[in-house]
Amino acid sequence: MGETASQQAPAARPGGVTIIAVVLVLEALGLLAAAGWYLYGLLTSTPTSLGGAIFTMVFLVVMALWLLVVSYHLARGYRWTRSAALVFQLFVIVIAVPTLSAGIIPVGLALLVPAAAVLLLLFTRPVLAYISRTGDNAKVL
Repeated sequence: MGETASQQAPAARPGGVTIIAVVLVLEALGLLAAAGWYLYGLLTSTPTSLGGAIFTMVFLVVMALWLLVVSYHLARGYRWTRSAALVFQLFVIVIAVPTLSAGIIPVGLALLVPAAAVLLLLFTRPVLAYISRTGDNAKVL
């Protein structure tokens, strides 16, 4: 039987998917840098809450690793990565808006612009076609 257009794998990865994957990797590196900053703070000073500081550091590392996993699987065309990337970008926007409101414009824009770009790219036709294909392909999880 012939395959329908939605079942055929695209010949090449769309540029939007590559941009999203790169932004996710950069965000993961930012989270790892924040975790390193927390570790430095733990080693050089006494935190108000040792448990809270350790939890935050571990949480940042876990989130960074999760973003790296999402980025890798998004680049390979897995369907579940769209929702994971979308939710993370919404959290980034929730942090970016108060940062901008507080007058920390460069940091707020550094958070907001990539997150907005990812949100827009996630809904473009080539990206949707690449990560939403169906069929006998094992990558439809």
